[in-house]
Amino acid sequence: MIAARLASVFLIAVFAVTVNIGNAAKQDPLPDVQISLQQVTPNVYYVQGASGVATDNAGFVSNAGFVVTGEGVVVFDALGTPALAQRFIELVRSVTERPVRFVVLSHFHADHAYGLQVFEELGAEILASAGSRDYLSADIAGERLEERRRSLVPWVNEQTRLVIPDRFIDGDHRFTLGQHAFVASNLGSAHSEGDMTLFVEPDNVLFSGDIIFEGRIPFLGSANTRNWLQTLRRMQETDVAALIPGHGPARENPREMLALTTRYLAYMREQMGKAVEDWVPFDEAYEQVDWDEFMEYPAFLEANRRNAYAVYLSLEAEALQGK
Repeated sequence: MIAARLASVFLIAVFAVTVNIGNAAKQDPLPDVQISLQQVTPNVYYVQGASGVATDNAGFVSNAGFVVTGEGVVVFDALGTPALAQRFIELVRSVTERPVRFVVLSHFHADHAYGLQVFEELGAEILASAGSRDYLSADIAGERLEERRRSLVPWVNEQTRLVIPDRFIDGDHRFTLGQHAFVASNLGSAHSEGDMTLFVEPDNVLFSGDIIFEGRIPFLGSANTRNWLQTLRRMQETDVAALIPGHGPARENPREMLALTTRYLAYMREQMGKAVEDWVPFDEAYEQVDWDEFMEYPAFLEANRRNAYAVYLSLEAEALQGK
């Protein structure tokens, strides 16, 4: 019933506000990149990054969203540079002057997290998964920041820093703000060391982060693909009016959106699993697989072989552990 009512207001319309971020910050001018605000329900908005690798489009390749309540704003994800986060805040201000009270971070990958310092300076409380501690304490956190300072200069630079969240969430964290109820759920290790989703009531909208990729091949990295696939299959039972992924457009039918990422992960694990079981070397195994179903999706050429190798190695480890 709720989903049916909200479907009628599920606009997914490009909001009238379009920002040309030609000068996102005085010291860090951006090229001609546009951010268009899209409205999902009367209170829920998001911006959609371009398809591509993390350093394309001046780093604007991921989504971020916000919810307007009577007592302030709840933001989901912070975008990939401080300059992008500042422009995102300008879009929030085009809708409401109420303060940003909370930022819920889906995970600590750079394209979602490097704008956090802008929200921290506004006094927002930052929530992240308990697994984020593992990322922040690992060498990869500093190494990734140094790499982005080279590959995304000047928008990621020496002033860009990692932000320690105010609260680490383990399990479900429920809170209210104004007339809205929120559930921030720690899904554990799936796409990253710790993935979070945010469910918004009464709008009945789910922000999924990078658990779901819409219209493109995901980057798997060191993801726990077994947990990730199990999580997606559980989410297929979720009854929501709209789902906003970490990449790609929002959709009314979450099951349709889940389909691509679920098929891709299942197929990848199936094919690489056969190779590991039969002791087939990776290069030979990769060439034997029919990838036709996925070859036309964005990021296939950049990601698929690396994804396959990561899954191959992880399945070898699972086999050794007897899982």
